[in-house]
Amino acid sequence: MEQETIELKGHIIDSLILPKVFDTIMEEEGNFDILDFKIGKKKTEPSYAKILVNGKDIEHLNIILQKLQKLGAVISVPKDAETEIADMDGCAPENFCPTTNQKTYVRINCKWNEVRNQKMDSCIIIENGIPLCKLFRHLKKGDNVVVGLEGIKIEPIERSREPMGLFGFMRSETSTEKPTITLIKEVANELKKIKKSNGKIGVVCGSAVIHTGASRALAEIINLGYVDAFFAGNAVAVRDIEYETYGTSLGMNIETGKTEQYGYRKHTSTINSIIRIGSIKKAIDEGIIKHGMMYELVTKNIPYVLAGSIRDDGPLPDVITDICESQDKMRELLQDLDLVLMMGSLLHSIAAGNLMKAETKVICVDINPEVVTKLRDRGTTQAIGIVTDLGTFIPILLEELKKK
Repeated sequence: MEQETIELKGHIIDSLILPKVFDTIMEEEGNFDILDFKIGKKKTEPSYAKILVNGKDIEHLNIILQKLQKLGAVISVPKDAETEIADMDGCAPENFCPTTNQKTYVRINCKWNEVRNQKMDSCIIIENGIPLCKLFRHLKKGDNVVVGLEGIKIEPIERSREPMGLFGFMRSETSTEKPTITLIKEVANELKKIKKSNGKIGVVCGSAVIHTGASRALAEIINLGYVDAFFAGNAVAVRDIEYETYGTSLGMNIETGKTEQYGYRKHTSTINSIIRIGSIKKAIDEGIIKHGMMYELVTKNIPYVLAGSIRDDGPLPDVITDICESQDKMRELLQDLDLVLMMGSLLHSIAAGNLMKAETKVICVDINPEVVTKLRDRGTTQAIGIVTDLGTFIPILLEELKKK
């Protein structure tokens, strides 16, 4: 059998990291022995575990170690990270080190260095002695790519031993039985706290915001300064402009809930008119658009990304139809955000979640509890969920944000 000694340090018991390590070893049919174990007895005192891990052969052991590494395990006698030179553009060496969205360190010249531009599903390169994440499509021939398991340390998010309010440990489960009004007040307090400390807030938005009649409330939230970046698709922009122009969304009158005669033309007419003018900004400058979410974003110079989809009608001239370009722009804006509020969009929420760091707080609001489950299953494990109708959530959130 092959074996390796690993170490874990931090709040590994109450953050459930230690039991996850044991479960992972057993699920992979490995064996382990605890060589040393110390429990932190104070809030600020970390716990420590030294574990001998056994695998059937070196390949089996490496599979186990790779999974344990994602949980924060570090090989007891660390070596410097190994690297190989990329031999072609857009492709890493076979044994590259895949990344997560968790804070990661690389050992260079016997010193741990934090990886910059942390992101999941990428690789790590060493550039001028600095480790940084790089997407495969951005790799260039000659890049120095980190390979293997040696010299890599991942720092998973741990439970804080201080009260955390809305983001307290084990508060991330989604339930339809939680008191909605209380949760909305907590969300409002969290947003106020972030803005008071000069933090940044992003919004991922689906067209349900317009359908439920909540878009004007969200527009006012943008006007109040609680949105620093906005992410949506073509449909959101089109329906927001359609609503502010005709009072409908996909031909349905928002006030009455009834589909108007020839209502379908209003959706396509909206697209056609913006294409004819040239952009949303030009339509605002000419006085055609006077209210709404897009109006507030443009007039207040708030950065936004309208990412294209295979389903798009039109699309509007402002939509980024190149998938790679829109992904790069979204990732760039998401890096600086302290909290992202995701509302009424499963696919866009998952996409945004996969582009951000694990430290970024995420609140996902949807009428369907499965949306948060899918979001967390696809890597955004820090997300907390609120199950409610957006037509209820957003207007109440606006009123709470207005309160001193």
